[in-house]
Amino acid sequence: MPTHALLVLTTLGSAADARAFVTGLVEDRLVACGTLLPGAASVYRWEGTITEEPEVVVLLKTDASKWDALSAAVAERHPYEVPELLAFPVERGMDLYLSWLTNEVVA
Repeated sequence: MPTHALLVLTTLGSAADARAFVTGLVEDRLVACGTLLPGAASVYRWEGTITEEPEVVVLLKTDASKWDALSAAVAERHPYEVPELLAFPVERGMDLYLSWLTNEVVA
């Protein structure tokens, strides 16, 4: 079955921020589901200094047709100055799950 599903990755600084962020995206039907993976640490260069910060990795599941709206919502709502937002196309998945995903975001 061809799919237009996307797995989208972002990070937030705390579980509370991640939960509130994902809840808003689900309420607005921009994503069908968000999975919070606490306990991550990111090491990166910011303004010339190497920094390490604890983060929560968030996996968002959505349909490709929602990408522009999701990207705009992240730009508006995400607390980071430069939020990470990466999308990976889903090549295969269980038909029942993909159907549910599509029904949750494409009205």
